[in-house]
Amino acid sequence: MTNVTVYDPAMCCSTGICGAEVDQQLVTFAADLDWLKSKGVAVTRINLSQEPAKFAENDKVKAVLESSGIEGLPVIMLGDALNSSGRYPARSELAEMAGVAYTPETGTPVQEASTSGCCGGSKSVEETSSSCC
Repeated sequence: MTNVTVYDPAMCCSTGICGAEVDQQLVTFAADLDWLKSKGVAVTRINLSQEPAKFAENDKVKAVLESSGIEGLPVIMLGDALNSSGRYPARSELAEMAGVAYTPETGTPVQEASTSGCCGGSKSVEETSSSCC
């Protein structure tokens, strides 16, 4: 099975989809990772603010941090191979990395970000699965 590991910059919760001002790029990326999971890809996210030791344990991630600092994050690993750093790849790129067939869907609405994520007070999937804020 393919394993994708995302080493995220420091965020208030595991996906960054929380608080009053949610970055749409993080919402889209979280949806893309959920899509990968639905295709049988194992996905792990590691947040710098929650698991800093894991960044130091991985020589490739550590090298990115030493050369680029936090601007090198996120780091996307496929197994033990570094595939991307410094940006969140699009779904088509993730699919290619993981060897998953991808056909762009036209006319599919993009899920809008909620302004009441795990830090905003309403219950959400994210709130029940992380220790956000």
